[in-house]
Amino acid sequence: MSNTMNHGLYEILDDRFRTGRCANGDVRLEKLHGDCRWAEGPVYLPAWRQLIWSDIPNDRMLRWDEATGTVGVFRSPAGHSNGNTLDGQGRLVSCEQGNRRVTRTEHDGSVTVLADRYRGRRLNSPNDAVVHSDGSVWFSDPDFGITSDYEGHRAEAEIGACNVYRIDPGSGEVRIVADGFEGPNGLVFSPDEQRLFVADSRQRHIRVFDVREDGTLSDGEVFAKSPESGFDNIRFDDGGRLWAAALEDGVHCYDPDGTLIGRLRVPEPVSNLAFGGPKNNRLFITATTSLYSLVMAVTGTSRVARARARS
Repeated sequence: MSNTMNHGLYEILDDRFRTGRCANGDVRLEKLHGDCRWAEGPVYLPAWRQLIWSDIPNDRMLRWDEATGTVGVFRSPAGHSNGNTLDGQGRLVSCEQGNRRVTRTEHDGSVTVLADRYRGRRLNSPNDAVVHSDGSVWFSDPDFGITSDYEGHRAEAEIGACNVYRIDPGSGEVRIVADGFEGPNGLVFSPDEQRLFVADSRQRHIRVFDVREDGTLSDGEVFAKSPESGFDNIRFDDGGRLWAAALEDGVHCYDPDGTLIGRLRVPEPVSNLAFGGPKNNRLFITATTSLYSLVMAVTGTSRVARARARS
């Protein structure tokens, strides 16, 4: 049942947004920081109660401390880093657009290169990554960081296509798992890891693939479209709803059947989002110059939940 209603921050497009308690959190966004050029890639570190995110054009990564509310520089220069995530050991995995590679920050602070080439050719500009419970790292590789010097370094593409790749946890082999994209961007596994969702910013849709036991994917189909604005990254809550950064159109919330059931209104174009906080019910939103947060009545999907779903 569609019944559009506006409640300031929340735009209810379907009763499922209301009955699912999606609009039962804070009544306003909290602005945690400004002064970025293009904020991206938030990831919450539970052990430290901190959030790390990227400020791509300024070539730095910033860190917000939950206990004190202070913000400082985590890393600069940062290879024009974009998306960030954590692996199963709590190590930071980053997509460095400028360096055209995917890296892992070890517990001692050293940096390990996970991937920078495919069959001897340099990657375009890795954008976003997600880690499977088997330890494999999956990442998108559009050309956003090599089309100009604003978010990376202008260069010619060596591969000649924008793909999604998988890094094998044992051998480190990099292979294409999905192609046919114009601008692959955010990606996320379903809570049971049986499906992979990939946003294509240029095609303005989200595709979904079945994940096979051998780590390959089925042919993808379109899960959702956003004619008004392209998608950036995507995340799941524990109710199976998909939350998507929809740039000029705020944050979209999709029911598991693909229905757009609600939106969060954000005063700046939204690039990225991540769940965090002690209860994993604080939604962090990077939007152009700023970092915002919202304590919600829904909870993000946790790594523990994914592992249980597969067992």
